[in-house]
Amino acid sequence: MEAVLLDSLAWIMALCAALVAGIYAAFSGFIMRSLATLDTASAIAAMNAINTVILKSSFMPLFFGSTIVALLMVLVGLWQWGEPGAHMAFVGGGIYVVGMFIVTAAGNVPLNNALAKAGGDGEEAARIWAHYLERWTRWNTRRTFASLATLVACIEVISR
Repeated sequence: MEAVLLDSLAWIMALCAALVAGIYAAFSGFIMRSLATLDTASAIAAMNAINTVILKSSFMPLFFGSTIVALLMVLVGLWQWGEPGAHMAFVGGGIYVVGMFIVTAAGNVPLNNALAKAGGDGEEAARIWAHYLERWTRWNTRRTFASLATLVACIEVISR
């Protein structure tokens, strides 16, 4: 029964981590680079629109639900510590919580909030946008790699 719980969590987490990694990879790989080609006012307006829409999208249940699954993986990994796959479940869940959720809360969200307050034109807006673009993309890339690392850990758990 305990192996079924760990396997189920690992499968769910693997799917969630793969989806989240794909979304984040798209942003770092080409969405942010595309926004960088726009004039400052258009880029800020587009990113603010994305940030508004995403908060009301199906991404939010995926974001919070996957974090809950990752926390459960940490707990089940601790609970089943001596069992095969438990260490990787603990590590994978921990990487996701820290590298995806906490990075988002500490890095990306404050930048999003600052961008939402920025005016769309002028020298100050250009400075804010340049800072945002570089920093947000760097934080986002970390989230991408953390999600991918979690996916690899889940595959290890499943294939034990």
